[in-house]
Amino acid sequence: MYRKLLIAIDPEDDHEGKRALEAGLNLLDEDGELHLASVYNPGGGGFFPHVTEDAPEDREAEVHKKLDLLVRKYLPMNRDATMHVVAGNIGEKLVALAGQLCVDLLVLVSRGSGSPWHLRKATVEYASVNAPCTVLVLPSLEKADGEAEATEDKPDS
Repeated sequence: MYRKLLIAIDPEDDHEGKRALEAGLNLLDEDGELHLASVYNPGGGGFFPHVTEDAPEDREAEVHKKLDLLVRKYLPMNRDATMHVVAGNIGEKLVALAGQLCVDLLVLVSRGSGSPWHLRKATVEYASVNAPCTVLVLPSLEKADGEAEATEDKPDS
């Protein structure tokens, strides 16, 4: 069991957040500290078409609102979590936050290279190599479901 846990949450993926919270809570001591973090890109669109042209403070408020909603939906009533919404490079900010908070475990969900957002794989690799703590990488539900379907389709050997 871990005393301090940091879970990286993609505010755009509700199911991923639910999965990460469930896994994290199973690994957290009963009286352990839970931290949830979402990192967003504060820059404008242009090179990254999925990034909106919102003002940074508007984007931060939007991400915080989504993270808060996820916590209200999926965090058990007897648990508390500290939320962190940070602007910048996802991998670097997660690693820095893990060090700043002195967490024992960083939980990430990976969509792998098949993701429409290829930076996911780079983020997971960066955090896994540079984090000052243990890193748990969960496969995405889509990936896990796809692997299960592929296994079901195979004939028995």
